[in-house]
Amino acid sequence: MDIRRRLVLLAACLAFGVVALGAYVRLSDAGLGCPDWPGCYGHWVGVPEAAHERAAAVQAFPGKTVEPAKAWKEMVHRYFAGTLGLLILVICLLSWRKEARAVRSPALPTALLAIVGFQALLGMWTVTLLLKPLVVTAHLLGGMTTLALLVTLALGERRGAAPPIAPGVKPLALAVLAAVVGQITLGGWVSSNYAALACPDFPTCHGAWLPAADFANAFTLHRELGQTADGALLSQDALSAIHWTHRLGALAVAILAGILGLKLLGNAGWRGWGTLLLGLLALQLGLGIGNVLLSLPLPLAVAHNLGAAGLLTATLALNLRLMAAASRRQPLQDLAVDAAKTAVAHDQNVVA
Repeated sequence: MDIRRRLVLLAACLAFGVVALGAYVRLSDAGLGCPDWPGCYGHWVGVPEAAHERAAAVQAFPGKTVEPAKAWKEMVHRYFAGTLGLLILVICLLSWRKEARAVRSPALPTALLAIVGFQALLGMWTVTLLLKPLVVTAHLLGGMTTLALLVTLALGERRGAAPPIAPGVKPLALAVLAAVVGQITLGGWVSSNYAALACPDFPTCHGAWLPAADFANAFTLHRELGQTADGALLSQDALSAIHWTHRLGALAVAILAGILGLKLLGNAGWRGWGTLLLGLLALQLGLGIGNVLLSLPLPLAVAHNLGAAGLLTATLALNLRLMAAASRRQPLQDLAVDAAKTAVAHDQNVVA
């Protein structure tokens, strides 16, 4: 295993950790633990804890309450994200070496580095724009995109042909991947609007299958946290609309992924993938329901975010594997066509 592949695998594992830390920071209400960026109250290393440091921080940032516990959560997340960014920079530089470019294109590592740079900007805007829902959701999606591209890179290093697959499975797998991405987006919107407990019961919402909902204000993108576009307080109906839409998305993912998992179980060579997909789906649905019924305990809420990352990774890896199977099947089809043509020509010669 060469150094580049080792770094890609390390970065992919670290990306999972950054996703988990980001969820922990957001769900423990520590997203504004540091009012500045990239340091914390002017500290690049550590946070203000001593009495004189806290006094200086209050003086430098009037109106801010210094909470070292929350500040540390935010800074640890930044340290891990920064380390991930440096790893990706090294991977990109290695990909541009002459011998590396002779084997594979550096386009994907370069795109990944660009996304990480934009992700850093989103992290800064999350703080400076005071947790604006659109920015927070985009930041979450940036983290998931970084993870997905690292997984793509890691799987691109893998060797070995994929087993054949029944027709129709590949488009279904693409639909599942699209549904998972859409559901993660909805989940980010739920989290960034603090709407996870807008419907405190399950499977209904406030005892109704069609709860009162204000979709217009719920999905207005350009607004401040907890407010409508006009600056009014975001209503309970709007929060219910956000939460209920996420549940409907979960139902769509469950149906599509369930069908795909059962199809994979019926194909020799793909049963492991089917078991993995159905297992992750059941786990994620259970975590989502548990978060509602148990009023969003922090460990369960973080696990739900990791479950989303796991489901995204699995469906992406599955699609990449199916693409490999399709590319393997095509030459066999060509050989079959050539063989048929040869047989026809032979028969014609015999008749002649």
